[in-house]
Amino acid sequence: MAEFVRSDPSMWEAIFADPSVPLDRAVVRQIIDDQRRQSRRWLYPIAMVLSRVLVTIIRLLKRLLPFRWMPLGTMDFLCVWFLRRCVSPDAVDLLLRHFVIETNLVNFIIRNTPVGIEPVTLRPESLSELGDQAVVEHDVNVYDVLIALDVVPLVARDPLDFRQLDIPPLDAERHRRRLVRLDIQTALCFMNIPFSVALSSEEYRRAVHSMRFDDSFLEILAVITGDDTFRHWKLAGMSLWMDSNVDVPRMVYRHALVCEYAHAQLVKLAGGQYPRDTAVDFD
Repeated sequence: MAEFVRSDPSMWEAIFADPSVPLDRAVVRQIIDDQRRQSRRWLYPIAMVLSRVLVTIIRLLKRLLPFRWMPLGTMDFLCVWFLRRCVSPDAVDLLLRHFVIETNLVNFIIRNTPVGIEPVTLRPESLSELGDQAVVEHDVNVYDVLIALDVVPLVARDPLDFRQLDIPPLDAERHRRRLVRLDIQTALCFMNIPFSVALSSEEYRRAVHSMRFDDSFLEILAVITGDDTFRHWKLAGMSLWMDSNVDVPRMVYRHALVCEYAHAQLVKLAGGQYPRDTAVDFD
């Protein structure tokens, strides 16, 4: 009688092979490598709790002392320095990529609806371009396009305008010596602290709530393109639910993945189906 041999599958290999993931295989590998960093395993659980506690205390104190505690320029400087010196180049690359991808999604909606506003220009290709209040502008662009949509009909468009779905070459400053190489989720935990210090209470609430519009954007894309695929990634995160007492780094990470999925689907609809690698070593 043949001896039964139990399978010992790799979780990471299965994630990489998952045919339902629409992303470029190189991006999937980059995300997996980031998730497998030692900082994600050992430091992230501590950083998550520390960040949540400190941000809660800061926000409570700001109700008593409602003035700007830190100039936005200082916040930009600290975050860019932190990304250069303490975050892995792959994580920085993913962060830069997110800014470009969300701008591409916003501009796709602008170009395929009669909103009457100009396409946005926030497409940073280097770390230095994340200064000059890029984070604030990133959130404001979402609000501006949603408000503009209030006065126009939302209908399917044919033909669709697929311009500017490209990702330019990104400079994560891989040549620069890092003190540590944090994964992106741990980095977001630490970066959330200066954000909460520098942003006013209303700006911080607005930034957090912008991620509640992920489902709204997916619905808008589904209507414009006539493709129900976008609706599959909704989380019932209704925009009418005003709650900023949330795990912000976790929300940001999911938000970035949702944008990646939506962008990949637009690329597919435009005729640029991503290739899939056939073999990857996860040892």
